Amino acid sequence: MYIFNYPWVLVLLLLPPIVRYVLPVYRKSRVAVRVPFFRRMAELFGIESTEGGVVRDRRWGDFLINALLWALIVCALARPQFLEDPITRVLPTRDVLLIVDLSGSMETADFTNADGKTIDRLTAVKEVLDDFLTQRQGDRVGLVVFGNAPFVQVPFTQDLEACRLLLNETEPRMAGPRTAFGDAIGLGITLFEKSSVTDRVIIALTDGNDTGSKVPPIEAAKIARDKGIVIHVVGVGDPEAAGEELLDEEVLETVASETGGNYYFAENRQKLEGIYTELDKIDTREVETQSYRPRIDLFHWPLAFFLVMSLLRGALILGVDRYRNIGGA
Repeated sequence: MYIFNYPWVLVLLLLPPIVRYVLPVYRKSRVAVRVPFFRRMAELFGIESTEGGVVRDRRWGDFLINALLWALIVCALARPQFLEDPITRVLPTRDVLLIVDLSGSMETADFTNADGKTIDRLTAVKEVLDDFLTQRQGDRVGLVVFGNAPFVQVPFTQDLEACRLLLNETEPRMAGPRTAFGDAIGLGITLFEKSSVTDRVIIALTDGNDTGSKVPPIEAAKIARDKGIVIHVVGVGDPEAAGEELLDEEVLETVASETGGNYYFAENRQKLEGIYTELDKIDTREVETQSYRPRIDLFHWPLAFFLVMSLLRGALILGVDRYRNIGGA
């Protein structure tokens, strides 16, 4: 689509005819020779003498060329542009942080995949989160993994493919065999400090009891609440186990409720899939998009045409004058 960035400049196209009819005719006084028999000479040649000066005849060719040159200058000043097809970019309206437990108990094989084969807990989590991430368009997603200590696996990004890839590279015990859940929440809170969006969500997944955090999970949840962060907790462990592998559901429920989130217990893969489907329904948001159309300036084309026409006109006038001089000689 072709447009003029300054279309009001096109009004200048009317300036020459306005000047022609509004301003007085250019006059120049010159010394003349008086002829006492001027009237008689005029009668002999059949010319009617009148008062006034000599007016130079204008040729239509000169008029059209001048009009074209003026139109080219005005068009260049109006800044012609070509509008390309719109480019739409999805703006992030929510930051979602995934906190995944990589303790030793996550290698317990008590889940089944879509084919019915027995798999460990972390593999089941990866498969379900992979599907969950495909539906996060419009969100910035981050990933924190924890064991003995928490680590940032993926900072907040809209590159969901990179997030899925780095999630698939995680393995049980790669962050240590223990469960520092409270510290993982604390690290997540620091990641949100540079976030400019108002909708902030943590989805935490763990299968054990916190025994090694410097900040207890409930205290970390209270800080998250004050920061406007909602925490949803998904438990995939065994509530009847003992020691660190015990799934302390009471603590996890408190962590979620302190921030206005929910606690879910995933006893199998189907239940885990249903939890993330339910989270999709709870955390609805409006997707904001930003659209713009790239503009390509074209003012150099009328300027180039003006230059070519001016050079051709000058060359033509010079050639005519030389021809007349030779003919006169």
